Amino acid sequence: MKVTAQIPATVANLGCGFDCLGLALPLFNTVTVEETVLPGTGIEINIIDKDNKNDISNIPRDKNNIVYKAIELLYNYIGQSPNELKISIMTEIPVARGLGSSASVIVGGLIAANELLGKPADDAVLLSIATEIEGHPDNIAPAILGGVVLSDWELDGSVCAKRLPWPEDWVVTMCIPDYELSTGISRSVLPAEVPMKDAVYNLRHSAMFVQAVHTKDRELMKLSLKDKLHQPYRMKLVPGLSQIMNELKHVDGVLGCVLAGAGPSIAVIQDGTKDDTIKDIVSTAWNNINVDAQIYTMPVYNEGAKIIV
Repeated sequence: MKVTAQIPATVANLGCGFDCLGLALPLFNTVTVEETVLPGTGIEINIIDKDNKNDISNIPRDKNNIVYKAIELLYNYIGQSPNELKISIMTEIPVARGLGSSASVIVGGLIAANELLGKPADDAVLLSIATEIEGHPDNIAPAILGGVVLSDWELDGSVCAKRLPWPEDWVVTMCIPDYELSTGISRSVLPAEVPMKDAVYNLRHSAMFVQAVHTKDRELMKLSLKDKLHQPYRMKLVPGLSQIMNELKHVDGVLGCVLAGAGPSIAVIQDGTKDDTIKDIVSTAWNNINVDAQIYTMPVYNEGAKIIV
């Protein structure tokens, strides 16, 4: 028996919500988990890059693979050990671009294995296991639940995740440059401690964000997406980001521009009327420094991860 899961891309942080806010997008990876019938075949992991745009050569094909590690934790949760498994990963989400590629395959492996085992784990358990592997829930929660999600990882390992009512006419323009930026490098530039005033600044803006989506308040959303915890430190890792942000804030219809996760992609939240203007601004800024990019607009994806076969 084999099961295939489809998992959306995700954008974490959304400016003010460092490690606790994220949204899902209609760009997908798929993970297939199969229990092989022949004893002694062990663990087989296959990875296919759908569009041949990702460097997948360094991804482990053994028990060090994060998908296998997540599946192993799920099996251990029910008192079993995975023995004969074939795991196939089809990647469409760009790797190391801030679109939650690792979170997507972790979630995919978990929900496929959970289906294979007869669904012994509920969403709460899956959230907890996936977050343990990923290290933070901001990508994991929207990958599982879909939509825009506020999440919290408690000291006991449990994850609290709540969907927010995202306005249907607010869309996301993703600007994805042609180079990778690992989460490890992007996190390495963050300080171990931040000034109290900066922490309070982000608390205020996170509260504004929640109110803005509940009330569909465009002006409050524009204010809420500001940040002092991570984006100022990561600016130097994403050439052109400061210029792009400064130019987009003067464009009517643009509600905000944020670094997607750890970067280097940029997410522009807008009302769907300024696609050409956004594309021109971003393309010009990056072309001037010889950076090519894919730029396209899409809605927030509300379904989350699901079994497709």
